[in-house]
Amino acid sequence: MGKTGGRGDFEWVYTDQPHTSRRKEILAKYPEIKSLMGPDPQLKWVVSGMVLTQLLACYLVHNLSWKWIFFWAYAFGGCINHSLTLAIHDISHNVAFGNKLAKWNRWFAMWANLPIGLPYSASFKKYHIDHHRYLGGDQLDVDIPTDLEGWFFCTPARKVLWLFLQPFFYALRPLVVNPKPICQIEIQNAVVQLTVDLIIYHLWGLKPIVYLIAGSILCMGLHPISGHFIAEHYMFLKGHETYSYYGPLNLITFNVGYHMEHHDFPSIPGSKLPQVKQIAAEYYDSLPQHTSWIRVLWDFVFDDSIGPYARVKRVYKLSKQE
Repeated sequence: MGKTGGRGDFEWVYTDQPHTSRRKEILAKYPEIKSLMGPDPQLKWVVSGMVLTQLLACYLVHNLSWKWIFFWAYAFGGCINHSLTLAIHDISHNVAFGNKLAKWNRWFAMWANLPIGLPYSASFKKYHIDHHRYLGGDQLDVDIPTDLEGWFFCTPARKVLWLFLQPFFYALRPLVVNPKPICQIEIQNAVVQLTVDLIIYHLWGLKPIVYLIAGSILCMGLHPISGHFIAEHYMFLKGHETYSYYGPLNLITFNVGYHMEHHDFPSIPGSKLPQVKQIAAEYYDSLPQHTSWIRVLWDFVFDDSIGPYARVKRVYKLSKQE
């Protein structure tokens, strides 16, 4: 990958995001891609299997010593939980049951949320819409770090700390950058999650709860799978704000690595994004891509030209309220 040069600010651009025009061009040339849009009938079974696996794990770990709780949280449970957050990402685009059953998707996302330990799915949906609609938008896209993050986390040691704390920044940043009123579905999400947490605590004690929550935090922080957070939109090469990764970790992350394809066609389930790349290969093969999420993390930490400031930002004419 190329270098961006030393950074003291974001990369401000005055052009629209590239996904809108590329989507129109690809659909004009390959209208058959429209047939890939719609629900993935297998998603509900895969996700349910993962949720039930974690509930079984809660029983299996309840008598383990604390050191093994944290080991299995990082090595096993957290990987499943991180994968479930990416399932929730897919579900937020209504690909579990389709647009006509939007409420079913919201409730199913709460089911996928249960092993994560903390309510997440409803708030994610609310902000993820803006990430697609206003990619890179100043004070609109909360996926972009704040100025404080960019200024402070600029050395290798501080960037390692930033990676470790990523879950907390993702949770708190929206409240600072673009706060929105709490909606009813978020309250329902919290009530459902707390109820299940209390049931697990009543049945098996505190250790399963720590196993679930610690796994979520650890594996969304400094972990190989978390390389996708950096790989997706950090500007490793000037002028390119979205990157795909086509490696084996897509098998456990609902193909989130196919990120250019996803932003071009967000209504296509992750399971079908490889078909998009295959059909429109000439649009994607020549674009910069990542080959390793671990390498992405390494470069992020040790390359001075890459850090929280290495993001493309733009000002949209629409106000936040619009």
